[in-house]
Amino acid sequence: MTALYWALIAYLIGSISFAVLVSRAFGLPDPRTFGSKNPGATNVLRTGRKAAALLTLLGDGAKGWLAVFLAERYAGADPTLMTVAGVAVVVGHMWPLFFRFYGGKGVSTAAGVLFGFSAWLAVDVVATWLVIAGFFRISSLAALIAAASAQCFALMLFGVAHQFFWGVLVVVLLLIWRHRQNIRNLLAGTEGRLGRRDTGFAAQDGDQPADAQR
Repeated sequence: MTALYWALIAYLIGSISFAVLVSRAFGLPDPRTFGSKNPGATNVLRTGRKAAALLTLLGDGAKGWLAVFLAERYAGADPTLMTVAGVAVVVGHMWPLFFRFYGGKGVSTAAGVLFGFSAWLAVDVVATWLVIAGFFRISSLAALIAAASAQCFALMLFGVAHQFFWGVLVVVLLLIWRHRQNIRNLLAGTEGRLGRRDTGFAAQDGDQPADAQR
């Protein structure tokens, strides 16, 4: 029951979509209606509002960290419960209760979870993302490579027997699943690049919400 309790709390925290809330605060279109239709910082950046994208990035990352921190603080620093919270907050971000279960791809939230697990793990993975994103200018490619590196770093830091290793593995698999369309686009050479402003707010890539498909 304790694990279920923390999973529920973390899931509800993850269900807060900062991309949608920040966009509303800035008077921007709903990020689920343009570009990749993904409610995340990269899609918000397509509006050209860097401040809004930065706030989205920080908010989504902070909620990932917060879920793990709360489990650590109030559940006796039990690594199993911290792992449960970390996975659940990412699930909440991807399938949020408050936004009809249409959420983002979880990169920023996953990074926050990694900070909750280990600052060293998070710094290594974020550095990997920055290097790949800076060189190729493709956010999804950087996310996928950083996700793969996360598992390697988790193995080196914790070992296979530690709960965090398996928590990272589940999060990585979720990220890959949510990026499946981006993987197709990368293979086809049609994936969008960072910094491109979508002035027409037209659909470019990624999954569409159920509303848009009807």
